[in-house]
Amino acid sequence: MRKYKDLQVWEKGHRLTLAVYRATQDFPKEERLGLTSQIRRSSASIAANLAEGCGRRSDGEMARFIQISMGSGAELSYHLLLARDLGFLRNAEYSTLNYDLGEVMRMLCSLSQKVRNALAA
Repeated sequence: MRKYKDLQVWEKGHRLTLAVYRATQDFPKEERLGLTSQIRRSSASIAANLAEGCGRRSDGEMARFIQISMGSGAELSYHLLLARDLGFLRNAEYSTLNYDLGEVMRMLCSLSQKVRNALAA
């Protein structure tokens, strides 16, 4: 079993989730069960799936949970864009969150390749 807290990508994903929660706290109240919830869920899902994958017994399962994290990241990317276009996020907030998400996605891609290479060996 791996320790998820030892993964740099988990740490960056966790920090991204905290930033997303701060950025969405002032979204309109009518969006609390809509876009606010979707953004927060997809963001938290990135780090949560890494943690779950680390708790599994095989590299194959870990690889699957990394892919799920990547899907959550893609979902978050769209939700952030939508929030910006609806005027809920300022351009500067959007740019920072989107940049941080891009960094997490690149790290997930690298981790996925590393795990796949271990499976092939």
